[in-house]
Amino acid sequence: MINKVTLIGNLGGDPEIRHLDNGTAVGRFSLATNENYKDKDGNWQKLTEWHNIVVWRDAAERAEKLLKKGMMVYVEGKISYRKYTDKDGQERNVTDIVANTYRILEKLEGTGDSRFPTTDATQNGKSAEPMPVGADTPPSTEDGDDLPF
Repeated sequence: MINKVTLIGNLGGDPEIRHLDNGTAVGRFSLATNENYKDKDGNWQKLTEWHNIVVWRDAAERAEKLLKKGMMVYVEGKISYRKYTDKDGQERNVTDIVANTYRILEKLEGTGDSRFPTTDATQNGKSAEPMPVGADTPPSTEDGDDLPF
């Protein structure tokens, strides 16, 4: 079985980070994806979908430092459903995307690199692969070769 979601969109706001009682960081941000289509009259329409993204631990800390409203970001993760009861006693359903990887798809201020930077920066002047959530170190490119084979 597979539960995998891949999104590319723009952040609707800066990530909101909080810490659980045990110190674990959890971050949330909204991501807008757009789809263009022609309606029955032949006019182009734009459909925007909003997604709730959740990141944990080190990825949440990095999101707080690097991600800003409006940035284009690649997100990969899984879809998660949860229920809760609001303050008025109404049961609510929420759909979240729990990210295990995210990547900034635009130039970061202060970097001379015009390629797509990642949340784990770059190594030896080469763009690194997206870093899995919770990983402390980026993938190794010690041999100087960034080819996957």
